[in-house]
Amino acid sequence: MTLTHRIATEADIPALVVLMDLAISGPLADFLTAEQVAASRVLMGLDSQIIADRTYFIVEADGVLAACGGWSRRITTYGGDHTPGRVPEPLTPGVDAARVRAMYTHPDFLRRGIGRMILDLCETAARAEGYTSVELVATLGGEPLYLAAGYREIERFEDDRGGAPVPLVRMGKPLAG
Repeated sequence: MTLTHRIATEADIPALVVLMDLAISGPLADFLTAEQVAASRVLMGLDSQIIADRTYFIVEADGVLAACGGWSRRITTYGGDHTPGRVPEPLTPGVDAARVRAMYTHPDFLRRGIGRMILDLCETAARAEGYTSVELVATLGGEPLYLAAGYREIERFEDDRGGAPVPLVRMGKPLAG
């Protein structure tokens, strides 16, 4: 399997929406009730701002969309365009932590190192722009990947804005120079 990566563009949005839906319906459903999966669709999804900012990556396996994820220079910690409470104001490099955002892997490509590849791309890009740390909000399904990549728990919380409480974990990691 040959993995390639590139920056997502607006033309990729339809395919990304399909991938995100498959990831929420499939692997995430192993950790949540049906009500929590439905609520996750309100809380998660496509954030066109990070696509416009050119900080969102696509990974393809032999030309097939396998995963996506990115990082952000903006305050919003998670959620899609439709998620309530977004804060698009910019972060300050060297003061604020960059945000790792919207990591999704197609169910056919789990456990192949693709999520770790995207994290490395995000961390390298954020470091190059002067960020000294990164934070993310993990689902229970993503938490093992982030722990293995050196992220540590900051806080556990539930977000019930989607109609059912969805368990989430805010995590962080310093970026080595």
